[in-house]
Amino acid sequence: MLNRDEKLPAIKLTIIQYVIVGILLILLFGLWRLQVVGASNYRAMAEANRIRKVPILAPRGKIFDREGRLIVDNYPSVSCFLVREQGHDYMADLPLIARGLHMTVEQIEAILKKYRTAPKYQPLPLKQDITPDEQEFIEAHRDEMPELETIDEQRRLYPRDGFAAHLVGYVGEVSEEMLDDPRYAYYAPGDVVGRSGVEESYDSILRGTDGSRDVLVDSHGREMGRLGTEHAIPGKSLKLTIDIDIQRAAENALGDRNGAVIAIDPHTGEVLAMVSRPTYDPNAFAVRIGREEWSKLITDPAHPLLNKAIQAQLAPGSTFKIIMALAGLQEGIAQTLNVDCRGGANFYGHYFRCWVHSGHGAVNITRGIFQSCDVYFYTLAERLGIEKIAKWAHMLGLGQKTGIDLPNEVAGTMPSEEWKMRNFHQKWYAGETISVGIGQGAVAATPVQMVRALAGIASGGALKRPHVVFPDELPPEYRKAILDSFPGSGDVTIPIDPANWETITDAMAKVMDPGGTDYSARLEGIDFAGKTGSAQTMSNALAQRMGHAKSMQDNAWFVGFSPRRNPDIAVCILFEGGEHGTLAGRLAARVIEAYVNKQRREHKNVEQPKTVARVDVGAIWSDPAHPQVYGGRAVVAHPKAGQDASLAAMHGGHFYLTIPPVEAAVR
Repeated sequence: MLNRDEKLPAIKLTIIQYVIVGILLILLFGLWRLQVVGASNYRAMAEANRIRKVPILAPRGKIFDREGRLIVDNYPSVSCFLVREQGHDYMADLPLIARGLHMTVEQIEAILKKYRTAPKYQPLPLKQDITPDEQEFIEAHRDEMPELETIDEQRRLYPRDGFAAHLVGYVGEVSEEMLDDPRYAYYAPGDVVGRSGVEESYDSILRGTDGSRDVLVDSHGREMGRLGTEHAIPGKSLKLTIDIDIQRAAENALGDRNGAVIAIDPHTGEVLAMVSRPTYDPNAFAVRIGREEWSKLITDPAHPLLNKAIQAQLAPGSTFKIIMALAGLQEGIAQTLNVDCRGGANFYGHYFRCWVHSGHGAVNITRGIFQSCDVYFYTLAERLGIEKIAKWAHMLGLGQKTGIDLPNEVAGTMPSEEWKMRNFHQKWYAGETISVGIGQGAVAATPVQMVRALAGIASGGALKRPHVVFPDELPPEYRKAILDSFPGSGDVTIPIDPANWETITDAMAKVMDPGGTDYSARLEGIDFAGKTGSAQTMSNALAQRMGHAKSMQDNAWFVGFSPRRNPDIAVCILFEGGEHGTLAGRLAARVIEAYVNKQRREHKNVEQPKTVARVDVGAIWSDPAHPQVYGGRAVVAHPKAGQDASLAAMHGGHFYLTIPPVEAAVR
């Protein structure tokens, strides 16, 4: 029994009592917070553990040609995702998962590392487009590996053999660099986006909106039921300006040759066909391209991923002489310029050869065009000077983007005094102008720039912005934003004297006549005009030092259209290493012929109208009531043309007359 001295002092006992009461109050407060204040929060957390949100991926919109024929479709696919919020140690399951999905543990670990910063609730894509046996593996191990989830989705199905690959583009997983771009602020890691071509330009329209499905799961993550569904909104389909028939003709014409083809409707700027070689298979990107295949594509010296129709910046060679001819005529110089070509000439102390070493003899502007006399255009360049050449070239869109609605268009180069000072801090020397006169030197253009410029000249000065999607196909809320994202020269009208316009287009029609530079490209019964070009890829001196056969390394160009004035189709061919423009001209002729023959078939070979005439002054006379000939411009000749004629319309500086029925012969 304790004595009085061993009893606790009253003050200590009081302190202990207060401590005990304080601890009880703290415990009661904590219990109150848990049971009352935090009830709704914890109830939501418990509900989240019980309900899983499974994404429903929206299918991308389909892509059609101008006639509604399918180009790009979707196919059903199943992908496997890893769900990390099951309270399950999925790391221990990696070897079994790898075997069942025909992967390696290292591949899975690389995926986990890639998405290490992703939120815990976000499923991680393990393998896309899994096979039926892999689906069976997941279902068979559902209880022991609840972290594996399958999701149905629609994957892209592109044409075989790289048909229209550079135009259409491909889709792929959004990269970390893209996620840092404000344009991709609404995307999450693992999302599929357009990475090239139309797929990239119009991704916001094609993409659609993903939905989700709320699934009831137990504590092991096993699905127990479904609560509700937010349906996905499919992406909108697009109708392109491309004509599959013309595209096929262009693909077949270029074949396995390296280069590009682009065909446009000069009246509207609609792109009818676009080909770039070498090509690639966009289906390889639809799932996930392998590292080895990707490395092969990006290291290939032929650049298969480069869309050469809008990205190849090369010297245009003699096709540039048409721009020179327009500048010379508009400046009042070429009309009276006559040159005696003896195979070359001296300018500023240097001898410049003509491509015909024996010479062309007496040459005027017409002969200079259809025989492509270098000496004539050397002389014209000397008379014009670089500033006047640059002025007209810039007016025709060289040295600037056209604004075509495809990603990564390049601007090319049109040299001038200001350009050289800005880029090299040097003055321009007059001798440099001579090479510019034949499309060499510092001049660099893309096929889309050349076809637009020359088609614009043939259209009397009306240059249209090239485009691959009909603007009225775009939702109003997207239209301006998308088109404004492709800055360029757009639609432009430049003043061209009708006499100069006729001189140039008539001379270009003679290119395919005997004595022209490309008689082999002549098309019987088709009013076809064009210009050949051959451009050096290196100087003759350098080629000799390197031991190359120089002629085999020239790039061949051709720009042609039909009919010769106010054309309905214009085509540019770039044939890399094609040696001479004549080889490119034959390829262009195949595209032009395919187009004209299709127009004639569609109009069922209706008898040629007898109420259309072309008068001696050289203007084009057309009866708007008979659009079936040459797509709207029938050109016929009759000795009584112009007599008793009544003015029907005047458009773009061209007179359209209707004359009484007379016997006429198709020209």
